[in-house]
Amino acid sequence: MNPIILKSSGADEYFFDEGCYILELSNSADDPTLSIARARLLPNTQTKLHKLINTVERYIILEGKGLVTVGELPETIVSTGDVVIIPKNCPQAIQNIGNVDLIFLAICTPRFKTENYYDKIAVL
Repeated sequence: MNPIILKSSGADEYFFDEGCYILELSNSADDPTLSIARARLLPNTQTKLHKLINTVERYIILEGKGLVTVGELPETIVSTGDVVIIPKNCPQAIQNIGNVDLIFLAICTPRFKTENYYDKIAVL
């Protein structure tokens, strides 16, 4: 791998079918072992219950307050500074329970690919 400096622009943010806005900070074949995205969830909204096939995901909460569902764990309130580690193939969802945008980093290993996203699972 060669050194790379990636620049992002808020103009590149897009709405993902999962239910939140995504800004890809790093997700390319040049660095296949990791991806980093900034996710933004509006107040009183939540992501679809989903899982990532063969991909470990971590949420690092940057701003706001959420209620996270991960596998068999009880629903848990998360806020700035909290880290949620989601094993591969594990059902997950997050709800914004605050009155400002919930902003978090989604770090995936290996990198996120849309074909590994699966939301046709039963409610926990």
